[in-house]
Amino acid sequence: MKYIDHHAHMVSRTTDDYQQLALTGCVAVTEPAFWAGWDRSTAEGMEDYFRQLTEFEPQRAGQYHIQHYTWMAMNPKESDDRELSREVLGRIPKFLDRPTVLGIGEIGLNRITRNEIDTYTEQVELALKYRQLILIHTPHLEDKLKGTKISVDVLGNVPGIDPGRVMVDHAEEHTVQMILDGGYWAGLTLYPQTKVSAARAADIIERFGAERMCVAGACDWGPSDPIAVPRFIMEMRRRRHPDELIHRVVFENPVRFLSQSPKFRIRPAAAAESVRETAAPSAR
Repeated sequence: MKYIDHHAHMVSRTTDDYQQLALTGCVAVTEPAFWAGWDRSTAEGMEDYFRQLTEFEPQRAGQYHIQHYTWMAMNPKESDDRELSREVLGRIPKFLDRPTVLGIGEIGLNRITRNEIDTYTEQVELALKYRQLILIHTPHLEDKLKGTKISVDVLGNVPGIDPGRVMVDHAEEHTVQMILDGGYWAGLTLYPQTKVSAARAADIIERFGAERMCVAGACDWGPSDPIAVPRFIMEMRRRRHPDELIHRVVFENPVRFLSQSPKFRIRPAAAAESVRETAAPSAR
């Protein structure tokens, strides 16, 4: 089954991982800006990273016929540094017209400090100014509920927000209803230890339905799985969910959300093949 991984940190993965993605049916990834495992000290360093996202990674993905898109942001982990954040935000606009940049993300909160909230708010305002999609990171573990609530509250206080153009990622059982009630898209992150398993994601789909729901692997430099989405597909099939429902979550929904950016276009052949696969009689 063809799928799209809307949250994959491919700069930290090997080229072999692109091959695994291609072999399991991935036709496109989108890569949010994120923390590299250490705090970067200069805006120049961040700008080089943005160049890697927009210049090098699309070429590497293209070798395996995977479309690579990206997002620009000062990520939550480093956003407490207000001086550096202001410098980086001043450099982001010149990247927004690049052909593979879909929006501002991942932005949000890490330790939920005042500085993080200020940087987060400024990036939401930047997205609105340049009519960009927004991808939001919500904090891990014990801060998940509090961080998600504050993230959603901040959005509600910024005039002009269109909830349908915002994805609140790393949703879990106790936060997804809040996200959906606000009219936002909910991202389920298939990641060991700090996010949800394939089984938990399937549970959430069964409980809350598939409307405005997407799943992603968020693979990065930590313990993670570049083919987490196919494992979710396997879990859904094990539970005997119809391929039409699975296809909606792993392909149609991300296409609906991401296509709000005029830059996001799935190659016609890949889209047509995905439709044929889903329409074919199931082998189960």
